[in-house]
Amino acid sequence: MTSIKWHLWHGNAERALEKIRDLDDTLATHQNDPLVAKKYSKWKPMTRLIADFYTYVEQKSGFIVDYSEHHRYGKRVSTGFVKLAVNQVLAKRMAKRQQLQWTKKGAHLLVQARTKVLNEEWEDCFRQQYPGFRSVPAEPMQMAA
Repeated sequence: MTSIKWHLWHGNAERALEKIRDLDDTLATHQNDPLVAKKYSKWKPMTRLIADFYTYVEQKSGFIVDYSEHHRYGKRVSTGFVKLAVNQVLAKRMAKRQQLQWTKKGAHLLVQARTKVLNEEWEDCFRQQYPGFRSVPAEPMQMAA
């Protein structure tokens, strides 16, 4: 079974929306079962999140990029609306009522670390802090013609 994430990665918003509807229907089918309701106390918030996710994908369907194609051709995989989503996550994590709240310093350090990973600079940073960390790979020798 192909996941919602897979369809979104491949730019197929219509199929992703079908999968989200299927998930919502499955939850609706079992929501009246008292054993399920007792076991899964977060049932209602989950259905609300699924509905919100469906609305989000539906509204953004015209902007969903086929990342697999970008990846195949060596293009960077990033867009402005991804930045917006990141900002929303950060804003939520920075909220005082959030259980796993981030500090400004912690969020800043996380973004710096992620940037180093994306720019493929993280190993150099580790080597500065920990000189014994993975030796620098030797340049491949050129073969004689």
